[in-house]
Amino acid sequence: MSAHTHTRSPAPAKGSVDVTLPWWAVALPAIAFGALLLLILNPADAHAAGTDPAVADFFDRVRESAASMLP
Repeated sequence: MSAHTHTRSPAPAKGSVDVTLPWWAVALPAIAFGALLLLILNPADAHAAGTDPAVADFFDRVRESAASMLP
């Protein structure tokens, strides 16, 4: 049995970029980022000791802005 080779698509025009991504290549990283962000911002599990107040203020602002964007 011989393996089939894929033919190349025509080259894009000079100065342009030809990128085609499947929908899941964009959706899955976005979902993973959102899930990890929600895990970080969950105040019930935030038991950090001796953190810098600027960092805590930053995460509070991010959490508040995310909550204001959600219905």
